[in-house]
Amino acid sequence: MTVEITSHEELRELLGAPTPRALGKERPVLHPRDRQWLAASPFCLVATAGADGSCDVSPKGDPPGFTLVLDERTIAIPERPGNRRADGYRNILDNPHVGLIFMIPGRTDTLRINGRARLVRDAPWFDDMVVKGHRPILAVVVEIEQIFYHCAKAFLRSQLWQPESWQPDELPSRARLVKEVEYPAADLADLERHYGPNYATTIYT
Repeated sequence: MTVEITSHEELRELLGAPTPRALGKERPVLHPRDRQWLAASPFCLVATAGADGSCDVSPKGDPPGFTLVLDERTIAIPERPGNRRADGYRNILDNPHVGLIFMIPGRTDTLRINGRARLVRDAPWFDDMVVKGHRPILAVVVEIEQIFYHCAKAFLRSQLWQPESWQPDELPSRARLVKEVEYPAADLADLERHYGPNYATTIYT
């Protein structure tokens, strides 16, 4: 029998109360260590929700320090060429609330930032986000409302950074997944060329 949780009270009774330490770690402004973390992070996840409640989580990655600190309450994340779906960006236009998780490879803790976002198509500081000669297409500017560090438990349980636990060949290659799941009519040889060694040379164009 499936037993569903349907109220805040029931959830709190099941999980228990958060510790004062867990509640008290939130901050509304960047600490110098937060700036250090952002300078070292090459990857983040951006969570958004549309006006209708539909959700999206998009990965963003660039060389370490790609997230620009504009001031103690504001950061900017550049956008590079992609698939043009813009799911998260369309959500931001309807609902500015975003949640971010910044990772550093090998670290089992993460930095979380929640706030309100807006889309900027150009600004003088775009020059500070040029990579391999390419300016961002746009940037997500986030007005910070809440910052805190998240503990290591999820990464330790998943063994995410432990190479001996990695099994990348458990699934077919990206080219084969596209052929099987997305575009059955596509030529596999063409897909393998597209997603082959030269793929990394096209990610900024």
